[in-house]
Amino acid sequence: MRKGSYFKLTMFTQVRHIKILEDSIGQRIDNFFIRLCKGIPKNRIYKAIRSGEVRVNSNRVNAFYRLFKGDIIRVPPFKFSEKDTHKKIRAKEFPIIYEDDHLLVINKPAGFAVHGGSGISFGGVIEQLRAAKPEFNFLELVHRLDRDTSGLLMIAKNRKTLCSLHQMLSIGKINKYYLALVEGDWVNNFQHIKFSLTKKLLPSGERRVYIDPDNGKSAHTVVMLKNRFGSHSLLNVQLHSGRTHQIRVHLSSSGFPILGDEKYGHRNCQKMELFSKEKLQRMFLHAHRLIFQHPILKERLDLIAELPIDYINIIKN
Repeated sequence: MRKGSYFKLTMFTQVRHIKILEDSIGQRIDNFFIRLCKGIPKNRIYKAIRSGEVRVNSNRVNAFYRLFKGDIIRVPPFKFSEKDTHKKIRAKEFPIIYEDDHLLVINKPAGFAVHGGSGISFGGVIEQLRAAKPEFNFLELVHRLDRDTSGLLMIAKNRKTLCSLHQMLSIGKINKYYLALVEGDWVNNFQHIKFSLTKKLLPSGERRVYIDPDNGKSAHTVVMLKNRFGSHSLLNVQLHSGRTHQIRVHLSSSGFPILGDEKYGHRNCQKMELFSKEKLQRMFLHAHRLIFQHPILKERLDLIAELPIDYINIIKN
């Protein structure tokens, strides 16, 4: 068995036992198995926990049990379907903005989902990173970016860092800034937007976010004008909450949709030709800057991912 809380399993055909070390302390047993048993359906994992196939220190536990250091976990045999056996995760490195023993911050290119799912053949960013960096026992997303949003993405290398950063995000201790090019001539140099938001699932399965003053969750966005281009404006946007599609909905509902946003803005991206000689192929939203105190090292970090070249070409032309 390799050192650490996790080890690579290519086949789950035999009973295994894992001793819990620092990285997994406090994690729920169901989440532990979901990460450990990649390719195994979640309903099969929960069934194994309910039936007692999964045991902790030889005892049955429920799915809400939180792990302690030194716990001995029984991993039962699982069977891969033929489809799962042939599913391959493509190893990929991403541009690194910052890295230490606790934290990795990358510059995510547009077009990459942060995690795998239906319709994603080779895994998301986190799965591809794990495949590219097998020496790390623990790599987990701290937050998410939309598939078409580029920029700074934080990945924790241990559970302590992950939990600390989640706590910091929840109380507003991490300053997140985005650059967005919107339709229209933005008026104010500095503006607060505080529309409450709610999520709805359409019959087609598409998820959309709406303004809902009565039942929505509070959301706070600060918008700072960076540059004007007549019919378009480049905005520096700071998030004070982290609701799904918050920036996109707040800007669109204010009358300034993000260029290329087919869900909340204009569907015809080719209208960009009226503004620039370049064609915009995607939504113009970039996670530009992160400012926060390192949760372990206690150093102040000010991280920047510059605009991608296709965005630069748009605003230069």
